Amino acid sequence: MKTPLGRRTRVLAATTATAALVLVAAGCSSSDSGSGGKTTVKGVHLVKGGQLTTCTHLPYPPFQSEIDGKVQGFDVSLIDLVAKNLGVKQQILDTPFENFKTGAFLNSGQCDLAAAGMTITAERKKNVDFSDPYFEATQAVLVAKSSGITSLPDVKAKGKKLGAQAQTTGEDYAKSKGFDPVSFHSSDAVLNGLRTGQVQAVVIDYPVVQGWLKDKANADAFKVVDNLKTGEQYGFTVKKGNKPLLDAVNKALKDAKADGTYKKIYEQWIGPYDASAASPAAS
Repeated sequence: MKTPLGRRTRVLAATTATAALVLVAAGCSSSDSGSGGKTTVKGVHLVKGGQLTTCTHLPYPPFQSEIDGKVQGFDVSLIDLVAKNLGVKQQILDTPFENFKTGAFLNSGQCDLAAAGMTITAERKKNVDFSDPYFEATQAVLVAKSSGITSLPDVKAKGKKLGAQAQTTGEDYAKSKGFDPVSFHSSDAVLNGLRTGQVQAVVIDYPVVQGWLKDKANADAFKVVDNLKTGEQYGFTVKKGNKPLLDAVNKALKDAKADGTYKKIYEQWIGPYDASAASPAAS
């Protein structure tokens, strides 16, 4: 999920069903720490007073994307729960995905946490602290219905070009299978590369493909020929050592799964509830 050089970050307000509640509660439990507007709320230090600042990378539906001018999605709704518990509103900063691996925006104090459909890996754990897993993802192989391609091995056998999103585990998986995939900077660019014939197949997270295929035009033109179980689990990240915020995120996830809120959010953004995908064992 690599963005072109020079891309400017953008601040966007998050709006979901829970966001309205967040806005009502905004700032009600903050106390001024006396350092450039930074606050400590319920023991959690926030980089900006009255808000929980989230780094993400757009677009990545159904986890986060702009809909009717507002950032919405599965990740957005879950972090709204964290913000609500803290009595603040969520503010979203659109940033290059490669910074999530290094924790750059967390370390520089631009964001409190990162939420970007990010797979938990040992390498990334060296730079950031992950929340409990909140989603188990598989990789899908999407092709044009007219391509004649029947599987990922068939892409290689037929000498076709494979695409993937740069800096993602989908790209890593393709390389591990001996492919030299064409890299695209965003999930939308991946689909456009397939649509325009730059590549004849793509590997990308299955929930993203599910979102694409909800559009009739896409469903008429493309199909999934492989669903690859790669054992990937998504987690939210905070700056290393930020245990109070990490605990707040984990509590919100645990409570949401216990009271049915998680299930409602899952069905809204992902589709029919899959308990195995929704409640992966901790990695």
